[in-house]
Amino acid sequence: MLGRGLQGQRRESLEIFTKVFWPTGPKGPNDKGLGRKHIMESAHASLKRLGTDYVDLYQAHRFDHTTPLEETMLAFADLVRQGKVLYVGVSEWNAEQITRGAELARELRIPFVSNQPQYNMLWRVIEDQVVPASQREGMSQIVWSPIAQGVLTGKYKPGQPAPAGSRATDEKGGAGAVQRFLRDEVLERVEKLTPLAEQAGLSLAQLAVAWVLQNPNVASAIIGASRPEQVHENVKAAGVKLDADLLAAIDGVLGDVVETDPRHTKSPDAI
Repeated sequence: MLGRGLQGQRRESLEIFTKVFWPTGPKGPNDKGLGRKHIMESAHASLKRLGTDYVDLYQAHRFDHTTPLEETMLAFADLVRQGKVLYVGVSEWNAEQITRGAELARELRIPFVSNQPQYNMLWRVIEDQVVPASQREGMSQIVWSPIAQGVLTGKYKPGQPAPAGSRATDEKGGAGAVQRFLRDEVLERVEKLTPLAEQAGLSLAQLAVAWVLQNPNVASAIIGASRPEQVHENVKAAGVKLDADLLAAIDGVLGDVVETDPRHTKSPDAI
């Protein structure tokens, strides 16, 4: 679908990212993970579907505990040298994994530039270890779930069922991922953010997106939108500067419902 949408577009004006790790195809032993065969075949399949000769960023979607990191990084390096990938990144790697990957990337002389973690006001597990490690290695964060699967829009209310058609009611569309944020104590704190958002002249969603962009190690935030108007509304958070008093007030409201434990940054032991 994306490949059809890109037809006729000037390739040089686009930045196309894709990822590799989770099972694809018939789910055989070579259809998953970060082994050389899967990385290469996934890259070639993505290029064919997208109708392009190269992707700008190719990301390891998780860390593969079953494949030597040297094999993974060499496969990425070969794709870079073939001109099929411009930059290499990762997603949800912990600080130690990022450091090891960066060391190999330097040896292989390939650009290892980004990490894609979950990050928002309620989920700050990257701040203690992943962000400092990334800064040391010259990498930045492309964060996902800046509005906590919709929770930071205020649409979920304490003591009430999830709205019909929302992510929390869609078992195939992320209902499991949002459950950790649907406790009443969390939703009650989120409601108390409303006057702070109004004070800043923002909606709750805009405040949430602007908040993640205040972190100097965050290069971009991925907004999951189901309607075009949501995109138009949320991009208004770009360039917004939140002052220190407002940031402190947000921390004061959310208090101990914020998750900060770096051990939550992890990849599956097996796929």
